[in-house]
Amino acid sequence: MEPQKRLNRITILGIPLDDLPETELDEIVAGLEDGTNHQIILLSVWDLMRARQRVEFRTMVAGASLVIPISPSIVKAAQFLKKPLPTRYQPFEFVIKVLGALERHGKTTYLLGGTRTIVQKAEANLRSTFPGMQLVGRHMGNYPRQQEESIIEAVRKASPTLLLVGKGIPGGERWIPRKLPAFNSGIYLWCSDLFWIFAHAMVRPPQVLVDRGLEWVFSLLRRPWQLYRVFIFAAFKVLVLVERLGKHSPKEVEHQPKESN
Repeated sequence: MEPQKRLNRITILGIPLDDLPETELDEIVAGLEDGTNHQIILLSVWDLMRARQRVEFRTMVAGASLVIPISPSIVKAAQFLKKPLPTRYQPFEFVIKVLGALERHGKTTYLLGGTRTIVQKAEANLRSTFPGMQLVGRHMGNYPRQQEESIIEAVRKASPTLLLVGKGIPGGERWIPRKLPAFNSGIYLWCSDLFWIFAHAMVRPPQVLVDRGLEWVFSLLRRPWQLYRVFIFAAFKVLVLVERLGKHSPKEVEHQPKESN
């Protein structure tokens, strides 16, 4: 196999993230099927701040093969810190692009998470959108603990190129690195609410807000109890300012997607 294309990996407040240009996404995703395990993380400002505070989450991010920024504030922080600007993706669009790349290369996908109805509808709609996609299995989340080993065994036997994991799985996004040793190889991606969007059970933020990086306003209207995150964003901006004033940016290095486990 040809050596994998190297990506530019930078750090913001000590947390790594990768620049994955859209023109290279297809090639990079296809190159991740190399007989090892790879986790892809979609990193928001909230996630970046969690990674600074929680050891397990920070270890998960540091060990991921691809860390993709989804918040415009992260890109603005990179610009303010005079670092290379990473490509920012909207989560739904990124997952769609990954699924499209897998379809073009004849690869397989397994869906894990959501309710029984949601994951069934998500599968049906994905098959309609990607007629050439090979969906090799699905299972709902919120399963009894005693069923987990049999679910892991079913995924292992299906051996999907991509395991797309959604809400309802114990531990959430951290389930992936916790269970990676049980799997042989593949790509693992946490998709949060996307199963509901795929099932047409949840409305996506208006594109005008997405384009302006204001999708958080839409989320806040649906979940007003998350108002406290405004203070986390403010803390993020303060820490970025402190980093800018306190030291010069370290030289960034090329990053080759690596095994996550």
